[in-house]
Amino acid sequence: MGITKKYLSDNEVCRVTFTLPPGLSKTAETANVVGDFNDWDTSANPMKRRKNGHFALSLDLPAKKDYQFRYLLNGNVWETDLKADDLAPANFPDQYNSVVKV
Repeated sequence: MGITKKYLSDNEVCRVTFTLPPGLSKTAETANVVGDFNDWDTSANPMKRRKNGHFALSLDLPAKKDYQFRYLLNGNVWETDLKADDLAPANFPDQYNSVVKV
């Protein structure tokens, strides 16, 4: 679970697959990946529920960059991926964004 990466195009692009942790997938009806790669647009990248019940989404991102993101569940619950490459302070007290390094 978590994040997997596959480099494409001579390592200029990385296909990042975000997989929602199992416990969160059980309680979510909808899930989106929201981050600086989509200007924090809450509807830009909806995740799809797989046959195993987990939500997942793959995005092709330019390589050699760090991206901050969070999961948005049911349109109103923000979750941090604690298994991401790193964490960064968010714009809210005691909140952190996940970071994927590609």
